[in-house]
Amino acid sequence: MNANASYEYGLDLLVFAAHPDDAEIGMGGTIVKATGCGQKVGLIDLTYAEMSSNGDVETRQREAAAASALLGLTMRENLGLPDRGLTGSAEQIERITSAIRRHRPRVVFAPYTIDRHPDHVACGRMVEEAVFNAKLRRYRPDEPAWTLDMLFFYMINDVHPPLAVLDISDVHERKMEALRAYRSQFAPAGDQADWVHTPLTQGYLENVVARDRLFGQPKKFAYAEGFIPKGPLAIERF
Repeated sequence: MNANASYEYGLDLLVFAAHPDDAEIGMGGTIVKATGCGQKVGLIDLTYAEMSSNGDVETRQREAAAASALLGLTMRENLGLPDRGLTGSAEQIERITSAIRRHRPRVVFAPYTIDRHPDHVACGRMVEEAVFNAKLRRYRPDEPAWTLDMLFFYMINDVHPPLAVLDISDVHERKMEALRAYRSQFAPAGDQADWVHTPLTQGYLENVVARDRLFGQPKKFAYAEGFIPKGPLAIERF
């Protein structure tokens, strides 16, 4: 029995990301499949990605809004924490915990804690701590405690053996549309005087497609997204 017996779920899925575009890279197809089935999905970016080499905050927010519409999100918000300043402080974890309690999700997703970008690593670890804090009734007792059903980690830059895969073959093109909304990151145009090469501008989207194919191959899916659960998955029977 879920510990939230006296409460109703707010969101089916709540996805956390360090920067706008992280969630789209790692699990955009999963989000599209969920919203297409009528599930309520929320996305919370921790930062505005103000340290990104290309684009600016205003452009990135416009791109995030366009991507959100393609994903069919119920809500998207930004906690405004400092880009490259995700320290895991008590105050930052408290902000994430409060968001979990406010939105009352059934399942939470966060970046996997092994990744080339330190912000992705920090985000995953902070969300893991916040999920734990959210269920403690004596932690911030002014907010109702919340226990979710499951925490999953998704992958952004790196490839690790997934312990669960979701077939996204039928929605893969919509995922890629959402990613292409972030033109400033993947395909800058116009005046390029202030534009620099980054890993994102050198065939990154093609790498995303290749990874989705790789994750799908063992189950003969055209495309899949991979996840690593925090703890064992419960099953009713074999």
